[in-house]
Amino acid sequence: MLIINIFIFLGGLTLLVKGSDLFVLTSSRIARRFGVSEFVIGLTLVSVGTSVPELASSLTASFQQASGIVIGNILGSNIANIGLIASTAALLTNVRTEEVMLRRDGYIMLFASVLLFLFMLDFKISRLEALIFILLYLAYLLFLLDKVKRHKEDIYFKDFMIYFLKFEYLFDLKSKIKPQVHEHGKGNQSSGDTKKSTWKTEKKTQKVNENESKIETRIKDGSVAKLETEPRTETEHEEIDVDVTEENLHDVSLLIEFFKLIASGVAIIVGAKYFVEQAIFFALLLEVPETLIGISLVAIGTSVPELMVTISAARSDYAGIALGNVIGSNIANILLILGCSGIVHPITTTNLGIYYIAPFMLIMSSLLLLFIRTGWRVKRFEGLILLLLYLGFMILIFRLG
Repeated sequence: MLIINIFIFLGGLTLLVKGSDLFVLTSSRIARRFGVSEFVIGLTLVSVGTSVPELASSLTASFQQASGIVIGNILGSNIANIGLIASTAALLTNVRTEEVMLRRDGYIMLFASVLLFLFMLDFKISRLEALIFILLYLAYLLFLLDKVKRHKEDIYFKDFMIYFLKFEYLFDLKSKIKPQVHEHGKGNQSSGDTKKSTWKTEKKTQKVNENESKIETRIKDGSVAKLETEPRTETEHEEIDVDVTEENLHDVSLLIEFFKLIASGVAIIVGAKYFVEQAIFFALLLEVPETLIGISLVAIGTSVPELMVTISAARSDYAGIALGNVIGSNIANILLILGCSGIVHPITTTNLGIYYIAPFMLIMSSLLLLFIRTGWRVKRFEGLILLLLYLGFMILIFRLG
């Protein structure tokens, strides 16, 4: 029976991860087919893509009111991102970083971690606090996509806080959405006009061709007229056949993409359901708190894809990108995933989370930023320190649990 539960747990994880990858890829393709702007795609699909497994598992746990799984998943994923993923990248190669990574994204990550710890102190994360997290994440995305691109000079954490407190992100969002809606409607209208004008032009061309054929028939003999007239008819038929074929192929491929989207959505829902249910089952079986299961099985399981990507990036000398992904993922875990989960159902916290796990997350986050600051690279021995701290903490936390 236990073996069956393990297989269900691993099967749910596989469905969750693979379904998430296919969902993001297919959604992006469909959005582009319908003329959705790159801004909207980046804001909704691409930015959330790497966090879909954590988001699905946390939302499922929140619907089941398993707060320990939710908070353990968020804290555990952030700790694993630093102690397991960033350390692995550093061990494979010296990770080069930039000052802006520290002074903007790094400090935003630390700010979000401190804010989470403060919200946890009353043993509950309310819907209002969850809403604050979501607004912060929305502001962060717009800050990166709009304000940072507009300024040639570097924009740092202080500028982000001013941007958030002045509610500039709401005005930027409004200014972005309105032109896109207007242009999309205008594009549809112009497309219709183009089709009408093309149809009219084809009609005129057909009449001209018929007139030319009649003139040729009068001037030349019948055989010459036949040679001049028949090729035009064949060409017209060929063009019509090509257009019909392309339209049919477009419809078929779009239909396939929709089937993929539905299938991937079902895979995510089913995978998250069984993944979380089995995580709760193991928590009851082993008589350990749900938070421990969340910080270990759930957090590490949903971080496996990122670990594989990090190893591949480090071997290809793109470890800096992997480190940026770690920082961005930690920000998304707290502000987006915990925010959405808290909106679904208020999250209760425990002594274990407040006194041990959250403080250790703050220590690991601060240590990573310190290592980035020293020479603007994370060296191999620094990666080893992070990995040993992570392993030591996991052993300690299970003994405490």
